[in-house]
Amino acid sequence: MSTTDIAGEIRAYIVGQFLAGEDTSDLTGDYDLIDSGVIDSLGLVRLLAHLTQAFDIAVDDIEFTPDDFRTLNSITAVIETHTPARAA
Repeated sequence: MSTTDIAGEIRAYIVGQFLAGEDTSDLTGDYDLIDSGVIDSLGLVRLLAHLTQAFDIAVDDIEFTPDDFRTLNSITAVIETHTPARAA
């Protein structure tokens, strides 16, 4: 899966789950999802659950901080680093 595909899937999930019906033109790769209030603590848990299923990763094996999930770019980088096919 390419970086563009990964970012697109994550963006689609965030838009569908957290921004349905809202203008998403500001949702760029470096848009701060946490400071803007798009994702809160419960939203982060939901996002992590989705990422484990969509990309077959085990978050228990990943050391991360909230900053790793602050932007689409940072989330994509975490997925690229920890996806089994990419990490092998």
